Amino acid sequence: MTRIDFYQIGGDETLFTCRLIDKVYRRGHRIYVHTGDEAIARKLDEQLWVFRQDALIPHCLHTEPLDVPVKIGFNHEPLEHQDVLINLTDSIPDFFSRFDRVAEVVPVNENSRQSARRNYAYYKDRGYALKYHQVN
Repeated sequence: MTRIDFYQIGGDETLFTCRLIDKVYRRGHRIYVHTGDEAIARKLDEQLWVFRQDALIPHCLHTEPLDVPVKIGFNHEPLEHQDVLINLTDSIPDFFSRFDRVAEVVPVNENSRQSARRNYAYYKDRGYALKYHQVN
């Protein structure tokens, strides 16, 4: 069964997501990052290129036909990357259960936090293993 981790952050969502991607990638996982729209996906793509000056995180947008460990998508169901899903949207993707793990990033914005609370209740009501992390 899919394990769900919620990360309540207190700062910049893109920077935290880059750190999370870096940590998960360095542990040998393949990652699909699900964003709400193309602008967010492109912003994250750009940030990952400059995030670490000392190391590369191989990644691309889902529209690029490359086999890399990190794919960033929007309004798209991935055909691959069934290891770790990082969800940056307000809703739960229909395909989440294909992944071994899901990371839900809970941003500072109160409206988005309400969505995260609904997502948490959805997973909990269905018996998924949940962990909650508060990150400063």
